[in-house]
Amino acid sequence: MVSFSSPFGGDDGGGLFDEYDQFVPDHLPEPGPFLEAHRVLTDDEHAEFHTRTRDLFEERKVYDMTFNYNLARLNLDTRHPGAGYRYAEATDDSSVLRAEFTPTTPFCPQAHTLTIGSFRAWNGLSEEHEYDLVRVRTAPMHHQSESINEQLEELEEAYLETGSVQHQPDGDVGSNPMERAMQSEGPSRGNPDAPF
Repeated sequence: MVSFSSPFGGDDGGGLFDEYDQFVPDHLPEPGPFLEAHRVLTDDEHAEFHTRTRDLFEERKVYDMTFNYNLARLNLDTRHPGAGYRYAEATDDSSVLRAEFTPTTPFCPQAHTLTIGSFRAWNGLSEEHEYDLVRVRTAPMHHQSESINEQLEELEEAYLETGSVQHQPDGDVGSNPMERAMQSEGPSRGNPDAPF
């Protein structure tokens, strides 16, 4: 029987993935506005930082649950050539890296969670790379990018003040309608001791 590669990860990819040591611009998103006017990483610099990213994301469990793989693998997935991370060193401070995440769709429900998780992995494990700060933003093609980026800025400010990546940004960006309804729902009519 002929086997087919799973579109959701979990196998060797059957040629659907580039290698971590490769830089394939046609399989990566174009650098967006957050990276403009900064030194975009390419070739070996991009591949080396992205390989380190894979290890950090593995340690912190930054996984894309849609595809069931480490988020760093999205950059290598040839089925999504416009999605993943691009990086740039800040022109005014080479100890600061800018990372812009382009999700697979404008309505990606995980963009908020994935970018916050990425920020926490890179900055919570900053001894594992050469940057003092990794600033993270969501590409403007996402329908909630403005709100997500405001929360990422808040998280960044708290990190610079406290050195901790555990700050919880205000707001309900990224939560789904069911979660929002449950937050505002009053007590049920039933007995609080009921088993259901």
